[in-house]
Amino acid sequence: MNNCEVEIIGKPVKDMYGASMGKILGTSTDVDGSIQTVGINCGSEGLKQIAFDQLVVQSEVVIFIPKWRLDSQRLLKQKELVIRRLNALMEIVSDNDSMKSDAEIIHEKYNTKLMTLQRTEYEINSELDNRVVEIEEQEKSVKVLLFDAKVQFKSNEISQETFDHVQKETDEMLQHMKHEKDEIAKVKSRLANLSLEDMIPKVSQSSVVPGTYLKEPSACDSNETRLPEPPCSEPSSEESTNTQMMTIPSQNDAPATPESDWIKRMNSQ
Repeated sequence: MNNCEVEIIGKPVKDMYGASMGKILGTSTDVDGSIQTVGINCGSEGLKQIAFDQLVVQSEVVIFIPKWRLDSQRLLKQKELVIRRLNALMEIVSDNDSMKSDAEIIHEKYNTKLMTLQRTEYEINSELDNRVVEIEEQEKSVKVLLFDAKVQFKSNEISQETFDHVQKETDEMLQHMKHEKDEIAKVKSRLANLSLEDMIPKVSQSSVVPGTYLKEPSACDSNETRLPEPPCSEPSSEESTNTQMMTIPSQNDAPATPESDWIKRMNSQ
C-alpha cells in the first residue's frame, strides 16, 4: 500500500458542488501499484467504484469530478488547438506559396481529426442532455418532499424546528443541482460558440491553386479574402458575434497547377 492510498482511505468524499457522497473504503491498484479505482462507501446505496482520475485529493476531503466535465474540458481543449493550428496553416500558405503542397498533407491530417471531434462532441452533448434530465427529475422529487413537509407542518404533524431542518437541507440540495445545471449550460454554450463549420475554411473546387483554401476571385469579390480568427479560450456570445477578421491578399497571379491525387480525393468527399 503506497502513501497515497493511506492518505485517502477513510476520507469523506464530496462532489464539486458540496454534496456529501460517502467515505473512501479502499482502492484497486494496477500491477505497478498505481491506483485505478477507488471504492466509496455510500451507505444504503452500497459501494461505488470511481476512477481515480475523477478525484481531487485535498487535506480534509476528496472532491469527485463528474465524467462529463472531464470529457467536455478535453474536447474544448482539442477543438481550440485544432482551430489555432488551422489558422496558423492558413497564415503559412498565404506567406509562402511554396508551402502549399505541404499544407495539403497537413490539411488531410486535421480534417480527419475534425471529423473525430465532431463525433465526440455529439456524444458529449447527448451525455450532457441526459444529465440535465436526471437533475430535473431529482429536483422534482426534492420539491415534492419539501411541499409535503409544509403540509405536515401546517397540520401540526411536525414541529417548526423539524420543518426548518427539512427546508434547510432541501434548499441546499436544490442549490447544488442548480450549480451543476448552470455549469452544463456554460459548457454547451462554449461548445456551440466554438463551431468548426463556421471557423474552418474549406477547400474550393474552383480555387486558383487546386487544393488550397483561397477562393477564385470574381468581379463582385473584394481585393481581399476575409477569414475569421479563432476564438479565445473563453468565448462568449458577445465576442462570437463580433469576431475579428484577418485579411489575406487574393492570389490573382498564382499559376494554375494540375490537381493532385489528394485533391481529387478531397473533392470527391
